[in-house]
Amino acid sequence: MCGRYSLYADYRTLLDRFGIEESSIEETDYTASYNIAPSQEVLAVVNDGTKNRLGFLKWGLIPPWAKDAKIGYKMINARAETAAEKPSFRHAFKKKRCIILADSFYEWQRTDEGKIPMLVKLKSGEPFAFAGLWESWKSPDGKTVNTCTILTTGANELMGTIHDRMPVVLSKEGEKIWLDPRIEDPEVLGKLLKPFDSN
Repeated sequence: MCGRYSLYADYRTLLDRFGIEESSIEETDYTASYNIAPSQEVLAVVNDGTKNRLGFLKWGLIPPWAKDAKIGYKMINARAETAAEKPSFRHAFKKKRCIILADSFYEWQRTDEGKIPMLVKLKSGEPFAFAGLWESWKSPDGKTVNTCTILTTGANELMGTIHDRMPVVLSKEGEKIWLDPRIEDPEVLGKLLKPFDSN
């Protein structure tokens, strides 16, 4: 599970690192955060078929058919192993994939003394991308809410000492494939959804 993460990289660094060609937010809209939580607006990238677009999505996916927005609190994560088949995620897996920007995430290690929060980041310290899915939901009062979920997979060797699961962190090449709307083959996409290299 991934229930907390951070993003504190410089806005311009994010534009360069993720090849952003269009943004629906201004630099002044972006605020670094060391504790991003479910239901908050998170920085994500989608590709419309021609360019990578940066914008905000609400963390906690609400399927288009949902009657109540509260379902989003239960859908902050989607299991990579089953997302392509689950009714809540199937359409998004095929048509509405995104990457969610981060530079570290937290996982809680269980010990005899209780849970200890552990911060996990790349050795380089650079920002990275979670594999995500997004959807648009229309509220009863007609407002459109764009939401997302983070895909999780089994833990790698490093993470296995902390927790049995981890968020899917994509390689730079994997980001391009994941964002490409022309790719819909679950087998091709499924190969990206693996534990990140422990090194």
